Amino acid sequence: MSRIQNCVVFEPLSLPNSWTLEAYRSIGGYSVWESILRDKPPAEKIIEDLKASGLRGRGGAGFPTGTKWSFMLPARDKPGQKYVVCNSDESEPGTCHDRDILRFNPHALIEGMAIGGYVMGATVGYNYIRGEFMAEPVPRFEAALKEAYAAGLLGKNVAGSGVDFDLHCFVGAGAYICGEETALLESLEGKQGKPRFKPPFPANFGLYGRPTTINNTQSFASVPTILRKGPAWFSGLGVANAGGTVVFSVSGHVNRPGNYELPLGIPFRELLEDVCGGVLEGRKLKAVIPGGSSVPVLPAANIIDATMDYDGLKKAGSALGSAAVIVMDETTCMVKVLERITRFYRAESCGQCTPCREGTGWMNRIVRKILAGQGTKSDLDLIVDVANRIEGHTICALGDAAAWPVQSFLRHYRHEFEYMIENGGRSIVTDAARRAA
Repeated sequence: MSRIQNCVVFEPLSLPNSWTLEAYRSIGGYSVWESILRDKPPAEKIIEDLKASGLRGRGGAGFPTGTKWSFMLPARDKPGQKYVVCNSDESEPGTCHDRDILRFNPHALIEGMAIGGYVMGATVGYNYIRGEFMAEPVPRFEAALKEAYAAGLLGKNVAGSGVDFDLHCFVGAGAYICGEETALLESLEGKQGKPRFKPPFPANFGLYGRPTTINNTQSFASVPTILRKGPAWFSGLGVANAGGTVVFSVSGHVNRPGNYELPLGIPFRELLEDVCGGVLEGRKLKAVIPGGSSVPVLPAANIIDATMDYDGLKKAGSALGSAAVIVMDETTCMVKVLERITRFYRAESCGQCTPCREGTGWMNRIVRKILAGQGTKSDLDLIVDVANRIEGHTICALGDAAAWPVQSFLRHYRHEFEYMIENGGRSIVTDAARRAA
């Protein structure tokens, strides 16, 4: 494939022991941080470069990173502690790119967070890592931290510059809700991970009540390369309103699943056929969830000619989200898929908001009732009504994340649910396969 790959967060991937300081140094790692320590550029200049690059948050919301950092400028030079926090609590189903950044390029994240600390006047940072990442990502990140401290790149008065920045690793306890930034802050403070009301926003009242900025792993890890190679270079990799590359986590019915760092705006057809080797065993494409389980599902006809960027997927009827692309072929029963998704959101609701706490349970019970052959046609209107009552009525976006799959599955595949209701729990996919045999 001719498209450029692995040029930002996966840049050192081809090197032996890519996670080490030596490998990261060989591609220019920490050169931006060292120049900042030496030259003390205005924070505004770095923010303008990030804005010009078109970098948007890679955690799902897609908020412009430079703009988010600018919210801390009013507090930058005022007395009192400020914090930068990285959200490495990667729990969105289908998503696994932050895990590989921690495994294979942790120093990019460390440098990005240090740069963020300088820009925002924060002398302390925390990387909040998913609890299930204990096997390899956590040890790799902690080892990289030790290397950075030993090299004099972190700590008090870094390299005699007068700049302080200490970075700590914090391991979560496996709660999906802690991927929401204010729930993450609550967890960091030793409380239950439950979202806060906003406003106030973290830039005004964040960790321990102090100004704080939270960004995703991929967002922070992109910053050093952007500043090293220039915002125009990064912006030119992508398309309008979507600069740079993103790591697509492709799973499901494809011949070559995996993490692929590619320019935003790549056509879905190219991602599927050229990068991932097409649909598994040559079967027909049926549906795709293009941005993690919380975004609307798209039938094959709706996505096959779409481009993989914020505007392209919005036009198609979904969203880029976390860029976790879940591919489903013609053998997939959409009722069973929705049961699995609703079960996840029922289990992961923190219970703080009544619509989400009660509604996620109801949605899962209704789908299980249909699967058991006990469903009625009125259940279909009921489950959509429940989803509509959750959407937009919760403190955080988990409620929307739980509602959108239900709404989109019923919008596009209602006939499969009706067939199962009318045929005592039998799947339209299974019956069609039997008839074909």
